[in-house]
Amino acid sequence: MYLTTEVKKQFFSEHGGSETNTGSSEAQIALFSHRINHLTEHLKRNRKDFGTQRSLIALVGKRRKLLNYLTKTDITRYRAIVAKLGLRK
Repeated sequence: MYLTTEVKKQFFSEHGGSETNTGSSEAQIALFSHRINHLTEHLKRNRKDFGTQRSLIALVGKRRKLLNYLTKTDITRYRAIVAKLGLRK
């Protein structure tokens, strides 16, 4: 599986501050971005997988909501996570 507990702990420690801080917006955005990239690669190979396409759209919406929340609450954290993950081009 592409998303093991070790990979999750790594994301949470890098972006959330510690392995147990799973609820921080930065950690969740990083995890969603990893899953979005994985599903995007899957859909490039399997174009007719509409269930995966639907879940990809849902994940993008969740990430967008978290990013909007960060812009409203703390713009410096938003800018830091966008720069760290390279979301805007």
